[in-house]
Amino acid sequence: MADINYNTFTLGIEEEYMVVDPVTRELKSHEQKIVSEGQKVIKDKVKAEMHQAVVEVGTDICQNIEEARKDVSTLRKTISQIAEGLGLWVGASGTHPFSHWESQLITDHARYNEIVNELQEAARSNLIFGLHVHVGMESREMANHIANSTRYFLPHIYALSTNSPFWEGRLTGYKSFRTKVFDKFPRTGIPETFESIEAYDSFVKLLVKTNCIDNAKKIWWDLRVHPFFNTVEFRICDVPMTVDETICIAALFQAICVKIYKLRSRNMNYIQYSRALINENKWRASRYGIDGHLIDFGKEEEVNTRVLIYELLDFVDDVLDPLGSRSAARFAEKILETGTGADRQLKVYEESKSLTAVMDYIHGQFLHNT
Repeated sequence: MADINYNTFTLGIEEEYMVVDPVTRELKSHEQKIVSEGQKVIKDKVKAEMHQAVVEVGTDICQNIEEARKDVSTLRKTISQIAEGLGLWVGASGTHPFSHWESQLITDHARYNEIVNELQEAARSNLIFGLHVHVGMESREMANHIANSTRYFLPHIYALSTNSPFWEGRLTGYKSFRTKVFDKFPRTGIPETFESIEAYDSFVKLLVKTNCIDNAKKIWWDLRVHPFFNTVEFRICDVPMTVDETICIAALFQAICVKIYKLRSRNMNYIQYSRALINENKWRASRYGIDGHLIDFGKEEEVNTRVLIYELLDFVDDVLDPLGSRSAARFAEKILETGTGADRQLKVYEESKSLTAVMDYIHGQFLHNT
């Protein structure tokens, strides 16, 4: 059995931040000033998003989790500093606690205009903030194999990332309402498996040929083999409130990919479950976060979500040290202890009965441990 080259499994992390008026605590257009100022310092690692109150950042290709942590920390500090200089705040939460999408401006850009024209109110109301983690692969064939097998774990890690309990001033009853908003888009959610990378590419070509999409980036699934790079892109998670949480989630996605690769190199595989079954777990994760139960399909019974997350940590344990990601991945235990972003937002709300206090807390946590 060949040795695993752990350096193949590079990381890229994208985060979407909210821009907020410090007086009203409402979302506010930064008129792309944060982007133009940011590009002077961090070049193309900052870009505009469809709504003008959103800023997206992306790391370089990172060789390991430590590099990723430094990069994400620098990006948060840079964006925060620039925003402050413009008299604005930034924060990281899957949704804003009380701003309404109707009053938010859309960025004037050909691609966004086209999406809004096609998807109409579904696009205009899509005022949400996510985390995308790219894990490098040796080939797109391997990326397809790993994407098929890692689908099962998406709800577990999504539960750890839940960070959007409020929507337009209402307590939604969900730990992550963000995905409920995004569900209005086509080509979202848990994907089906593809028997080969050729099958996936044929599917994409068919959608392009029939004018469903003009390019593969309009496939917005919870994970996808990247259309141009040898990466698997995980897209299910709410943007976490803190760097520690973002890095923990990135480390877990990377470790799962490496573990599946390791099984494959021994001619073993993880059981692949249907989209319909995994969707049951995704719904539970969005509703209850880490405080509910997920289905263990092997046992055909409900199991406490926290127990399954500990089982997941055990499953990837043997690859954490070679990846240098043990402390990052085991931070999941801290999330289980102190609660996800959603749990902490809800706690602030219970104590203060104020959504303004919740927004202050989100802003206050943005640079925590950077």
